[in-house]
Amino acid sequence: MHVLQISFFVDPRRRPPERLLVDWRTLGDVAAAVASAGERVTVVQASLSPGAVTRHGVDFLFVAPGDSLARSDALGALLRHRPPDVLHVHGLDFSRDVLALRETMPQVPILLQDHADHVPRLWRRARWRRAAAAVDGVSFCARAQAEPFARAGLLPPHVRVFEIPESTSGFLPGDAAAARAATGLYGDPAVLCVGHLDRNKDPLTVLDGVAAAVTDLPGLQLWCCFASAPLLPAVRARIGRDPALRDRVHLLGRVPHERVEQLMRAADVFVHGSHREGSSFALMEALATGLTPVVTDIPSSRMLTGNGAVGELWQCGDPHSLERALVRAAASLGSSSRAAVRAHFDEHLSSAALGRTFAAAYRELAPRVARTVQGGAA
Repeated sequence: MHVLQISFFVDPRRRPPERLLVDWRTLGDVAAAVASAGERVTVVQASLSPGAVTRHGVDFLFVAPGDSLARSDALGALLRHRPPDVLHVHGLDFSRDVLALRETMPQVPILLQDHADHVPRLWRRARWRRAAAAVDGVSFCARAQAEPFARAGLLPPHVRVFEIPESTSGFLPGDAAAARAATGLYGDPAVLCVGHLDRNKDPLTVLDGVAAAVTDLPGLQLWCCFASAPLLPAVRARIGRDPALRDRVHLLGRVPHERVEQLMRAADVFVHGSHREGSSFALMEALATGLTPVVTDIPSSRMLTGNGAVGELWQCGDPHSLERALVRAAASLGSSSRAAVRAHFDEHLSSAALGRTFAAAYRELAPRVARTVQGGAA
């Protein structure tokens, strides 16, 4: 089966193809995952810096978007030269392009992949509905994330909804003692938070929960990595006025991505306070290193943790729920817990697992191709 994955997102920074594949990891990781399942994959990325790259057996074509990438000569030539069996479009918010694809390839199934998209505003819904009627499937990290779109009448009954992680992670477990020596991380437990200091990530509730938990966990230390930080003044004020937090919370700020892997190997618990996530990449990375998650009970976290099969789920905005979850998680820590978390990642979230899941979705949308492949194999 030939899968054509298309991304209509345009990088305003004009990064060259090689850099974009590093910075936009999902673009390459999803394609490589599907290729690992034995499918032929071509990726077309709208880009102000055109070029071509081949990695892991996948051809990445970076094409100038013009007025419409879907109607461009470059994409038209590709469709004629390498006709796909399935079109996989990254993102839900490209109605005009999706309609153009359907006009160009009327018989080819189209799968849209959610990337934390929001239900469109009322004035944009008419075109969105037309595009949704033209596709065959939509994937969300968690099936529950489709419900707002369905309630708004934006998912016709014929569109199949698939529950598939947004991406995967190449992080690996490592020696915790060596990682602690390399990073300077300490604590019993050492709790790591990776995320923006904003209202959605709710760092103030995390701090309240940690402050409440130290009665039972006096050795707890909280380490926070973040990029954007509109709540940083409020976070610092909260830490400064509470003796339970003052010498216990370490604001690391922005750290290189490879250092995040070392910090996760060194920590005991990963925590976040998110109210909404499309598919938390930090949580996936934590699971990849075997780090026990203590995360909010939202659809993507339930899906990624197997409904709490690994780690603990707690209620958004409730510091006492976080307190209890931290105490329970600390009581279960050990080498076996890390092995169990990594085993869960391998089975459900690894590149191989992601590739199998997408391949199964493609075959469900293209039964004729599936029957041809099976007949050929026989």
